[in-house]
Amino acid sequence: MRVSTSFSRSGVDTCTVAPLVGGLALVGGIAGVAAKAADESGWRWAADLGSYPAAWVLVVALLGWLSPTGVAAVLRSAVFFAAMSVAYYAWAAVVLDFGWNGRLLTAWLFLSATAVPATALAVWWAGRRSGILPGALLAGAAAIVLAGHGTGVQLVVDVAVALVLVVLLPRHRSTRAWAIVLVLPMAWLAGYALDVLDTVLS
Repeated sequence: MRVSTSFSRSGVDTCTVAPLVGGLALVGGIAGVAAKAADESGWRWAADLGSYPAAWVLVVALLGWLSPTGVAAVLRSAVFFAAMSVAYYAWAAVVLDFGWNGRLLTAWLFLSATAVPATALAVWWAGRRSGILPGALLAGAAAIVLAGHGTGVQLVVDVAVALVLVVLLPRHRSTRAWAIVLVLPMAWLAGYALDVLDTVLS
């Protein structure tokens, strides 16, 4: 007798959950190592890509946008970002012999369990709906990117990522329009919030 492993309402095969989560953890770990290697590469543009929020906001947004459900968006983004954070600090401590920075790792794991899945869920929800609230949520994600105040190559990356978030991810015209209108005012607010976060983490 064959026992079904699928949830009849959601159509999600439970046999695919563990490999997917494991795969995301592996990719997150590789991303964390790559980010730390970029920091120590001596190349300014590479270090900026790993340090500024643009690349990570884009990854989290795409994980949310591509997820079939809100729960999947939360789980996928949290697993990826937590694995990335652990790998980043583990590489610094074990390979580069910088020592463990437990306070910063704890802070990033906290963000992996709170702000990161909230952002992914917001993008998942907003990308599928129309109106000012979905537009504001997508503008908020783009604002975090623009608030990084990147220069040179990083500025180009920041603008490109912001355009993806406010132009390509919304599926409705009204959402896209509101996101474009709100992104600059929200970037100013996000800049203030990032300054406070940087003060707390430093």
